[in-house]
Amino acid sequence: MSEPRKSVTVIGLGPMGQAMVEAFLKAGVEVTVWNRSPEKADAMVALGAKRADTVAAALDANAVTVLSLTHYAAMYDVLGPAADHLHGKVIVNLSSDSPGQARAGAAWVRRHGAEFLSGGVMSAGSNIEHPASYIFYSGPRAVFEAHAELLLPLSPQEYLGADDGLAQVFYQGLLTIFQPWLLAFDQATAMIARSGHDIARFVPFAVRSSAAFPYFMEQFSVENQNGGWADLASLRMMDAGAQHIIDASAEVGVDATLSRTAQAFWRKAVAASLRAGTAVSTYALMGDAADDTRAISGR
Repeated sequence: MSEPRKSVTVIGLGPMGQAMVEAFLKAGVEVTVWNRSPEKADAMVALGAKRADTVAAALDANAVTVLSLTHYAAMYDVLGPAADHLHGKVIVNLSSDSPGQARAGAAWVRRHGAEFLSGGVMSAGSNIEHPASYIFYSGPRAVFEAHAELLLPLSPQEYLGADDGLAQVFYQGLLTIFQPWLLAFDQATAMIARSGHDIARFVPFAVRSSAAFPYFMEQFSVENQNGGWADLASLRMMDAGAQHIIDASAEVGVDATLSRTAQAFWRKAVAASLRAGTAVSTYALMGDAADDTRAISGR
């Protein structure tokens, strides 16, 4: 006797949502789709997905619905008018937002009689097939385990725990690292190009340098568990280094806002260290958001 065919609904067909639909279809999962802009569903239907004309029909089609939306506010906009169709369903929200918004969204879904999982998709853009791609999940373990096999085509899974916001804590933590890195890379390559040199020649050195990142992360994570890395002479060196980057960028007309922001933190740590009579780490200062804002703005 053959096993029953697996099926799922996907709501939200931006680049990530479309990649999810394609992954499900490739794995032999029957997919029903809905998107606010219906033309985005056309390409998915052409690949073999079923179209739902309404959100209510999309929810009714399957026990599990995966959301790939811009943020959690969009979940209320999309599911709110069809909230009476949520009872008995499972909502897996893979949209990005803050941990608090994820917890509030989970409570809202459960008030309407559905189960909920939160997820954060770590991928190379929308390339969920990339070897480095995976998905953080959080929410009730029993709900995750009951549907892990169905969700597996989307990417390898990392279940973090029952806290509905935990997937977003880790997801946003990694994006906190990624966004400055991306801006820094753009600043660096703009500096190379504006200096009249070849970006392609520079990139292998950037890749080579990045090989040291895991070492620094491991070393600094130990330091941060003990209050953070700090040495007054080193903090002053980082301040001076930031100034050199600012100067090199300015010489060729490249925006150095990111480097000025970094320098503000180094200078804040130096000033705090001098006041305290002992080195104060930037990690220790990160908890004072108000002071951070004043330091960055120069006020």
